[in-house]
Amino acid sequence: MVPALLLCLALGWAAALKPSCLSAQFSRPGDYILGGLFPFGTDATNLTARAEPSLVGCERLFADGLIWALAMKFAIEEINNSTSLLPGVRLGYDMYDTCLEPLVALQPSLLFLTRQGTRGIEVRCNYSDYQPRVTAVIGPHKSDLCLATAQLFSFFLIPQVSYGSSSEQLSDPELYPSFYRTVPSEKSLVEAVVQLVNKFGWNWIATIGSDDEYGRGAQVQFSSVAGDHSICIAFEGTIPTDLTDPQATAHLQDTITAINKTKVNIIILFAYNKPAQALLRHSIRMGLSKKVWIGTEAWILSDTAAAVPHVQSIGTVLGFIIKTGPVPGFQEYVTDLFTSVQQEDFCQESREASQLLGSDAPHARCRPCDHVSLGDIWPTLSLSQVQPVHVAVYSVAHALHRALGCTHQACPTAPIRSWQLLHFMNTFPFQVNGQSFRFDQAHGTHTGYKLIFWSWKNNSLTYLPVGDYEGSLDINSSLIHFHTADQKEPTSECMKHCEPGQVREIKGFHLCCYDCTDCPENTFWSRTESSTCTPCLQRQWSPARSTQCYERSHRYLRWSEPLALALLTLMAITTALACLIALLFLRNLQTPLVQASGGRLSLFALLGLGLLCLSCCLYVGEPSDRLCTAQQVLHALCLTGCFSTFFVKSLEITLVTEFPRCAPRLLRWVTERAWLLVSLCLLTECSLCCCYLLLGPDSLLPDYKSLPREVLLVCHTQSWGAFVLLHGYNGCLAFICLLGTFMVQSHGKKYNMARGITFAILIYFITCIFFLAFFATLKSVLRSVTQICTILTTSLGILGTYYIPKCYIILLKPDLNTEDYCQYSIKEEPEEDSARQ
Repeated sequence: MVPALLLCLALGWAAALKPSCLSAQFSRPGDYILGGLFPFGTDATNLTARAEPSLVGCERLFADGLIWALAMKFAIEEINNSTSLLPGVRLGYDMYDTCLEPLVALQPSLLFLTRQGTRGIEVRCNYSDYQPRVTAVIGPHKSDLCLATAQLFSFFLIPQVSYGSSSEQLSDPELYPSFYRTVPSEKSLVEAVVQLVNKFGWNWIATIGSDDEYGRGAQVQFSSVAGDHSICIAFEGTIPTDLTDPQATAHLQDTITAINKTKVNIIILFAYNKPAQALLRHSIRMGLSKKVWIGTEAWILSDTAAAVPHVQSIGTVLGFIIKTGPVPGFQEYVTDLFTSVQQEDFCQESREASQLLGSDAPHARCRPCDHVSLGDIWPTLSLSQVQPVHVAVYSVAHALHRALGCTHQACPTAPIRSWQLLHFMNTFPFQVNGQSFRFDQAHGTHTGYKLIFWSWKNNSLTYLPVGDYEGSLDINSSLIHFHTADQKEPTSECMKHCEPGQVREIKGFHLCCYDCTDCPENTFWSRTESSTCTPCLQRQWSPARSTQCYERSHRYLRWSEPLALALLTLMAITTALACLIALLFLRNLQTPLVQASGGRLSLFALLGLGLLCLSCCLYVGEPSDRLCTAQQVLHALCLTGCFSTFFVKSLEITLVTEFPRCAPRLLRWVTERAWLLVSLCLLTECSLCCCYLLLGPDSLLPDYKSLPREVLLVCHTQSWGAFVLLHGYNGCLAFICLLGTFMVQSHGKKYNMARGITFAILIYFITCIFFLAFFATLKSVLRSVTQICTILTTSLGILGTYYIPKCYIILLKPDLNTEDYCQYSIKEEPEEDSARQ
């Protein structure tokens, strides 16, 4: 067989010196005509400068398009010679050039829609009985051409079977009910590419598409799927399809520059061969470093892309091509045909058969075909995938066979409308060369893909199959030799594999690109959700970068803490000091100084101060609701007990200093009822304590926010109004005492009783100011420390300014402990002063 083919090639090359009649081989009459739309040529002329609706032609031959058209011719002749498929029925064909341009494809499409035997398209309300020129249409190849023609054919419900369009838009049978294709949709292609990228762990990639329906649609489809598989698209670009545009070169250069900036090692290229060739050429010219290029069937087998000078330097090229089977006898058929078109008898017969379709039909179906030799298309012929065209023709033939009700012996002669074929194409499988095919709900076929590797050896390119895709990708990685400096598999990652305790954080403006960051404190990494840190429960804590939470311990002022021990020691000293002063006053109860200080009232005040100091124990240890309530109540009552005695003494001093004439009579009344006044003060405070308990006493509140690893147990003030009411009463008593004593002048020979009260009250007010400031803002154990310090400071201030000076006189200056020294300042000095006036 091979020697025969070589002989035919030699004859073809020799015969190429004279024109052939190949252009006359693309139309034949028949019982049913199949229209064909094929890209015989490329580089459409006068498209941009077109000022009137004139004919558009192509400048250069597109070898793949010619081979696809020959595949349709071969399939139809094979069917016509078959005794089992459409026996007794002869299929005709009428093929036209699309120039890979939607505008050019519309002209033959309109011709196909004309009424059979005429050149006009009738306008009807109902086209059920309308018989167009063709029964079905094979093609076109590109998606944008199919989008332009599919709606036309779908309106008339003429079956249209594409052998190359993969746009996902065409998968909607409601919009395109008569559109079919014998290749997978771009959705399947994108899924295959995603699995390839995931297989090698690449997640930082660039995608580039030709600026047409195929490129843009594939990019959109890939973008929608990539995010779900943790693939980050660093750059999305397009390649202009009109490379004659003055801006095309600048656009390509900007694309290469942008790829360099992203520092990606993986480029996915969704483009047809010419835009792909332009991008590869500019990549080499601009010195783009070696990358892994992932291509598609649109350019991966293109001889023009592989022929770019120094294309080996671009790196590693992998690509998916549609998995197709062989078409037995096709290459021999093409070889014989190229031999026949050089024979005059064959050519004359071909021209006469072509004219039977109508002499007024466009005659120039393939202008450059008459000057093509077999040698011109032989390299492409060995690589071109013709099975999709072959299957497309057979799908229509089998539907027609069933619609006519044919048997294996004969077909009845019955009129068949194009739309009647759709039912059989939708529901029935068919076989071609022993392989079964069936259109799915989206009117497509699932043939799968082959993964191809560009293998270079001695400047010779081999398309080496290294994997298969049929729902899942199977790769033989050992056959892939990456063209990198160390011959190892390249990496292209924008995110690391995070360790336990780390989560992914978006990096820059790429929403799918991450850095690994540690989970902060009080959060943990959960295996069920790796993109966020899960907060711990309130009662739990965790360190940074943790995978679990721990129970929090309770935090309060413990008895064993050094600070608590220091404060308790100070409390004990203060309490002991109050007790010693009380004992001293008890032993000297009848002396003038003690009597002038209040006598038994002073002992009662010292008792209140002692209890106030002992209340500091309520602030140490684990708090509870009862302890929180008792703290404030005991504090207020003990302080009231002390201030009520000061109130009595201040009232006496006020009467003596401000009302000297009435003083003797009123003083006796106050002195005799001193205990009653003290009781009234305490009774008032007790009533305020009841209000405090009703309005909202302090209660235990676990504070989870102040400390990171512990639960702070604090006494929470529920009602600041009740708190102010409770302690504000003591403030009012203190303020009244201050008003009655701070203006009293001292006399050198008399003891000034008012001065001690004044200083004690001033210390109390200063302490209260600091206490309120710290108490309202502190959120730690220092809050309890502040309350203890306030109590001790107040107690020591009262003892130091009011009682200790008296102890000094009793113990060290007993000669001053006389009635004359102590009483005169209250009873006689004001009279003396008034007498002077």
